[in-house]
Amino acid sequence: MMLKQLIKKLVFKGILHTLFWCCVLLFFTYFFDSNTSNYQDTLLFSLFLMPITMATTYVSIYKLIPDYLVKKRYWLFVIYSVYTLIVSTYLIVVSVFFSLIYLAGFEYSNMNPLTQNIIIVASVVYLIVVIVSAFKLMRINLSHAKKTKALETKILETQLKLKEQELNYLKMQIHPHFLFNTLNTMYGFALKKADETPEMILKLSNLLDYLLYQANKPFVLLTDEIQHIEDYIELEKMRFNNTLNVIFDYENVNDTTTIAPMLLLPFVENSFKHGSLMEGVLTIKIKLTSHADTISFLIENTSFKTDDTPLHGIGLKNIEKRLELLYRNKYDLNIINNDKSFKVELHLKTK
Repeated sequence: MMLKQLIKKLVFKGILHTLFWCCVLLFFTYFFDSNTSNYQDTLLFSLFLMPITMATTYVSIYKLIPDYLVKKRYWLFVIYSVYTLIVSTYLIVVSVFFSLIYLAGFEYSNMNPLTQNIIIVASVVYLIVVIVSAFKLMRINLSHAKKTKALETKILETQLKLKEQELNYLKMQIHPHFLFNTLNTMYGFALKKADETPEMILKLSNLLDYLLYQANKPFVLLTDEIQHIEDYIELEKMRFNNTLNVIFDYENVNDTTTIAPMLLLPFVENSFKHGSLMEGVLTIKIKLTSHADTISFLIENTSFKTDDTPLHGIGLKNIEKRLELLYRNKYDLNIINNDKSFKVELHLKTK
């Protein structure tokens, strides 16, 4: 099959070359016949000139340009171009003598006026060489541009796949925190046969749906993220009982605003995980403000300052990586660790 295609390609190429050189022959004949009525002599002179033109052209497009010019071997290109010019000029001179001897019978006055001038004859030959060489260079440039574009596309696809794999890896690291804390709480309530257990199961079911299905989407509604934050807070309230004080305020939330899934929820989980009880109560303050194309998120929890800050754990490190991957140059994250509180401020451009 490949051999058949190769043969077809070669045949097609041969036909194109034949047609092109036939056109060149017609051009030579018409050009040199402009000031004479002896069409036969002009045709013979053009036929004698054709091998010189073809040889010079093929040396240029199949040797000089691809082997030396394209490969930036400029000195060799210049040297071999000069050699080609000398040889072809010599052959052009021979063609003029051919016209003088065999066509004009050694009578200079019988020669075609245009063939008497070597410069004109050489200019016509090199005009064809230059045109074909320019076309060859254009094809090479287009081919290189196509290959470069294909390579760039392949690199971009690879980068996107790596980015997607990294995001999935970061999400996988975050998920166990929710499940581990919630299941432990449910286990304790189940042992006590508490009435709140069914409600906890329902909220956990909603969270699992978010983790397993919604988190795989590139973006989710901000209202969905808020709903699952509220579910998570309710679950933690059942676990902490009277030792938890959570204030969650949000305003100007647009129903069409979207963000990356699991972007704000880990901040909340991090506050519960690393927060400290002060006077027997863990206090967490959350404020979310949404505008046309920005989101401001503030979360603060009571905490004793230690050398081992949450930044060194999985939680906030992963969030920072996700922000850099998804919202590069479109977010501002500030983390403030005081003696009695831990505060995170996130300002995000959604468009």
